[in-house]
Amino acid sequence: MIEKLVKRNKIYNGSIIDVFCDKVKLSNGFITSREYLSHPGAAAVLPFLDKKNIVLVKQYRYPINQITYEIPAGKIDKSENPFECALRELEEETGYKVKKMKKLLLFHPTVAFSTELIYIYVAFGLEKGMKKTDNDEFVEQKVLNFNSAIKMVKSGKITDAKTIIALLYMENILKRS
Repeated sequence: MIEKLVKRNKIYNGSIIDVFCDKVKLSNGFITSREYLSHPGAAAVLPFLDKKNIVLVKQYRYPINQITYEIPAGKIDKSENPFECALRELEEETGYKVKKMKKLLLFHPTVAFSTELIYIYVAFGLEKGMKKTDNDEFVEQKVLNFNSAIKMVKSGKITDAKTIIALLYMENILKRS
């Protein structure tokens, strides 16, 4: 089952992702190509304002030409750990700082063609800070009732994978407690 690298071939060097088309040797000896994106990983946070309300961000996503509702998230910078990234992204995108945050889970969103790994946290005890979005980032903070956000997932209004995973995972935790 394991595939062995024969030749690495970087075909694009980007600011966030690199694109590769490697030659690999399969377990049966056959040589083939594997195309994939190399991504540094990301961290995301599901922030609770109180027991019933959460903060999402509304933003336009060029690749799908749509406005989306998402949990705050961003790329992990070099020498930054996922926890620090989640704290930074929460404050940058929503203006909130957090008193208590814990890891919920981590997942690979697209294992067939990307190395990306996303760490998802949940945050409680938010304190208003200062929103500091990047120059190329236009996000609008949206406070929603948690149950309304779950309904948005089920109706197809929220389609972002990390957001769906975080919301449904947390819904499961809350049902059990």
